Amino acid sequence: MSRIGNKVITLPAGVELSQADGVVTVKGPKGELSRALSTDIEIRVDGTEVTLHRPNDSKEMKTIHGTTRALLNNMVVGVSEGYKKELEMKGVGYRAQLAGNKLTLAVGKSHPDEVEAPEGITFELPNPTTIHVSGINKELVGQTAAYIRSLRAPEPYKGKGIRYVGEHVRLKEGKTGK
Repeated sequence: MSRIGNKVITLPAGVELSQADGVVTVKGPKGELSRALSTDIEIRVDGTEVTLHRPNDSKEMKTIHGTTRALLNNMVVGVSEGYKKELEMKGVGYRAQLAGNKLTLAVGKSHPDEVEAPEGITFELPNPTTIHVSGINKELVGQTAAYIRSLRAPEPYKGKGIRYVGEHVRLKEGKTGK
C-alpha cells in the first residue's frame, strides 16, 4: 500500500490541471508547469480533488504511484505558492552582487564567481551576505541553490563558506583541541 500515493491532492483556488498524451500541465497564479508522468497511473480530477490510481499492486507500480503523486503535488504547490531557498555566506569579505539576472559572488577566490539565473529562477539579495533563490519548480530551485552552495561549501575548521539558512555545520576541533 502506497501511503503517499493514496493521499488526495487538493487544488487551491485558481489552479487548473489538464492532461494529454501522458503530459500533465498545471496552471496557477504564479505560472505554468508541464511534466511527462507515467501513463500507467490514472489521474482523476473531481472538482478540487485529485486522486491517483494504479492498475495493480506490483512493487514497480507502488513506487511509481508514490513518486507520481509527489511530483504532481510539488507542481500544484509551485504554481500556487512557489518555492524559496535561503543561503547565507560566512567569511571575511564574502559578499554577493546582483546585476539583472546574474549573481556575482566574491567568496575568497582570486576571481569572482558568476551564476546566471536559469529560466524561471529569480535571485534576491536582502543584504550582501544573504541570497534568496525562488521559483515555481522545486527541482530547479533546489539544484540552483545546491550549485551556489557548491562554489564554496562550508569548511570544517572555521565554518567559512556558503550554507543554507539554519544549516548546522559540525566543526572539527583542530590541532589545539582536547
